[in-house]
Amino acid sequence: MSYCASLQRTIRRQAAEVKIGSVGVGGDNPIRIQSMTTSDTQDVAATVAQSVALAEAGCEIVRVTAPNVAAARCLRAIRSGLTAAGFGEIPLVADIHFLPSAAMEAVEHVEKVRVNPGNYADKKKFAIREYADSDYERELQRLYEAFSPLVLRAKELGRSLRIGTNHGSLSDRIMNRYGDTPLGMVESALEFVRIAESHGFHGIVLSMKASNPKVMIQAYRLLVEQMDARHRPYPLHLGVTEAGDGEDGRIKSAIGIGSLLLDGLGDTIRVSLTEDSVYEIPVARAIAEKAMGLWAVPSSAASPQPAPFDPFHFSRRETGTLALSPRCAVGPGEPPRVIVRVGSVEEIARAVQGLSSPRMTDTPAEGLLVPVASAADLAALRREASGPLPVEFLALELSPGLAPADLEQILAQSAARLVLVRRFGPGDGAALSAFAGLVRRRGHFMAVEVDPGQFGALEPVLRQIGDTGLIFTLAYSGTPPAAGHATGAYRLLLQNLAALGFKAPLWIRNTAGTAVGSDPSFLSKLLEASFLSGGLLCDGAGDLVSIETEADPVRSVKLAYNVLQGAGARISKTEFVACPSCGRTLFDLQSTTQRIRSRTGHLKGVKIAIMGCIVNGPGEMADADFGYVGGAPGKINLYVGKQCVQYNVPQDEADERLIGLIRTHGKWTEPNAAHV
Repeated sequence: MSYCASLQRTIRRQAAEVKIGSVGVGGDNPIRIQSMTTSDTQDVAATVAQSVALAEAGCEIVRVTAPNVAAARCLRAIRSGLTAAGFGEIPLVADIHFLPSAAMEAVEHVEKVRVNPGNYADKKKFAIREYADSDYERELQRLYEAFSPLVLRAKELGRSLRIGTNHGSLSDRIMNRYGDTPLGMVESALEFVRIAESHGFHGIVLSMKASNPKVMIQAYRLLVEQMDARHRPYPLHLGVTEAGDGEDGRIKSAIGIGSLLLDGLGDTIRVSLTEDSVYEIPVARAIAEKAMGLWAVPSSAASPQPAPFDPFHFSRRETGTLALSPRCAVGPGEPPRVIVRVGSVEEIARAVQGLSSPRMTDTPAEGLLVPVASAADLAALRREASGPLPVEFLALELSPGLAPADLEQILAQSAARLVLVRRFGPGDGAALSAFAGLVRRRGHFMAVEVDPGQFGALEPVLRQIGDTGLIFTLAYSGTPPAAGHATGAYRLLLQNLAALGFKAPLWIRNTAGTAVGSDPSFLSKLLEASFLSGGLLCDGAGDLVSIETEADPVRSVKLAYNVLQGAGARISKTEFVACPSCGRTLFDLQSTTQRIRSRTGHLKGVKIAIMGCIVNGPGEMADADFGYVGGAPGKINLYVGKQCVQYNVPQDEADERLIGLIRTHGKWTEPNAAHV
């Protein structure tokens, strides 16, 4: 692969080291953890206090907004205050959007300046026009003149710069030539890289942030492919912008950041949550530690293999269709199906009670995975499953001791279609053939687990029997996958299936053996599921999903749906795009987000953006249906798509006005008992 050294192991990209003050980023340094203050920058005491709190929580680089020259001047006192508090080694970063004058003031006082190339001395009015080559060159010359003074001063002072592209704030020039695409994001950044390099300046870190993890992942991959071939391998700062809060915000961040870190990309990260900034640090630290625990030494013997997906454009893997029940199929046009596992046959009754709750209406468990080790388990299963179940199908996880003949009776008598799940090793070709024949005769299905490293031994049998009625999966009971990480093992499995021409559905199983490390916390389980299921789904792979590390069936199902939503693979509730607080914010983002969610969280498939200011306004909202944006103190601007339709709405009226807009556009439904 051109963008990473291995699809199966985490071989770290060798980025050039850049110093942020005394803190090294890239090179042989660990992944650095960043966050941002949320206070008014001109309130120096409050900003210093927040910076100290972040440093004490483990933040290694602190960013502070500088929306104007007056705020930028305050950075000197903030730098002095943080040093006086005993944190002189913590670098400060000035966050600049529109004003080169603010950047020129900020670079005098802090170790790094972040500029957004879509906003920095550029236009963003969503104007549609054709740029002749001569027009385009004149625009680039204008950028050169605007950005060069900052580059030269940063070089003189030994500062560094972050060129931070945001998906939603691309300039009109970029939008008209490249579109609202990862390629446009990359070119927006490389324009500024070329200006910096023309002055012999290389203290550069780059970022490609988006609120959509798919877009973010594709943009970073494309950046590495293009930048490393033509420029230096500059360090990468990773983040999913406007990720939101709570479980959703953590999942979206982990999907985007984790997917790239598993591929060896990324040198510093921020988890952007609509919460107090200190809560970002433990999440970012946990993500970084999982990735660093997988870092492998590059091997000259390793030969890169073609990816079983397009790393730069999303398309869902093509599969055949399997009707698991009259109301539940997997295949083209069908959403990934959610399976929940119980620990034993005896636990079915307890699981059924929770899964039957009205609160599960929008997030139903569609399959129930039950371990079956003996004939006694089969007899008990017939009793427990004799009545109606709140699932569409049963999946029976078979022990190797069960033979096809043991399953004949239950397959013949079952009113519902069953999925038999079994692991097959190199010597199990005859068993695989027998089980495939059994399920086909009886009209059921077989989930085949084959270690991708042992696939070749079973390939002759697989070629002979074909993939009709088969699903492929992987599960590890406690041994780390030999391929380096579980995502890599699934990728290798997909390569093996593609080589056979198989279009069988893929079942992504999150088990104890797919985890990195032994942390039993729910946060760790959430991150692991986001890395594995979320990452594969963002690359178009995955037709069934189960999260088997969580004992509570209801919580397991909810987590699965949240990962599916975070990856954009299946929408089960309202999608919120909410920026983290900063010194530019014109209202309390946390309470506002929670309040709006309480009123609109039942609107399945509706995307609402909640933005604290116009910097994170229409551009940053990208593909949101409706927007709630700070326009002035106490005033809200309401958007439909990227168009502002109501200006300066008093904040105490804005919630009702937003709901009125949703009603007017036919997307409002009344909440029912399941949402109360």
